[in-house]
Amino acid sequence: MINDILHNKIAHKLKRECHNESFIMGILNITDDSFSNDGLAQAASSKILQRAEDFLQAGADILDIGGESTRPGALIISAEQEYQRVIPVIDAIHHHFPEAILSVDTMKARVAEAALQAGASIVNDVTAGAHDPDMAKIVADNKEAVLVLMHHSARYDAVEKDAIVGASYQAVPQDDIIACVIQQLQTRIDAVCKAGVRREQLILDPGVGFGKTLNDNLRIINQLDRLKEFSLPILLGASRKSFIGKTLDNVVDDRLIGSVVVALVGQMRGADIIRVHDVAQTKQALTMLTAIIDS
Repeated sequence: MINDILHNKIAHKLKRECHNESFIMGILNITDDSFSNDGLAQAASSKILQRAEDFLQAGADILDIGGESTRPGALIISAEQEYQRVIPVIDAIHHHFPEAILSVDTMKARVAEAALQAGASIVNDVTAGAHDPDMAKIVADNKEAVLVLMHHSARYDAVEKDAIVGASYQAVPQDDIIACVIQQLQTRIDAVCKAGVRREQLILDPGVGFGKTLNDNLRIINQLDRLKEFSLPILLGASRKSFIGKTLDNVVDDRLIGSVVVALVGQMRGADIIRVHDVAQTKQALTMLTAIIDS
């Protein structure tokens, strides 16, 4: 059953009974260099709103809106540029779909603060609050906000490229990747809570693809339930990532089946939220899995 914290913080907005099916977080990349070729930085606002509506109708419980790519080799953009990309989008989606749960994918406190004011309720920070020292304070000051802490061991200057798979972060194999993730997440939990964030405001993400080897990424998914020791909601973001391409030897546009399989295993291993590009297909697969298990 979904974590009580997640239910109290988010699920009540969905007006549905608590059950075993993972929530789906649909990805809206307001970028021009997304690894998944779905960037909307140059799209008209009407197209972005249509994508948001399509995701919601297909079963997305949360929309995750980001303006800065975190793909291997991506350029870091200024807070002002990221602000101009995502805040008008969050404001517009919140206006048109006021019941939608919105998340901002950012590591910058200024963008997070503006997003929360514009209608977002989740801050999805791939650095677990380590990039910007003001991030924890922003979330602490917004008592209803939720902060996603992601494990991140990637070095931005350590990137390898493959003609088929594309770019991926180089990584050093770990004897026990889950133990490493748990240790570093605990460090970040302690840091943000010391800064005033309440524990019940937190969601944890093991950071699939961010500085992990192929085998370590696979182990994280298969052993995701070990993160339950934190008694906090778990978010799994693995959709279309390079480890799927390495496993199946395919390009990013051919990773739907692999991504859906990962989502299914993620739900079975206890993921409370699954972050995906392909909402409709993932929703159908998770609903079918839930029906079988609940029978």
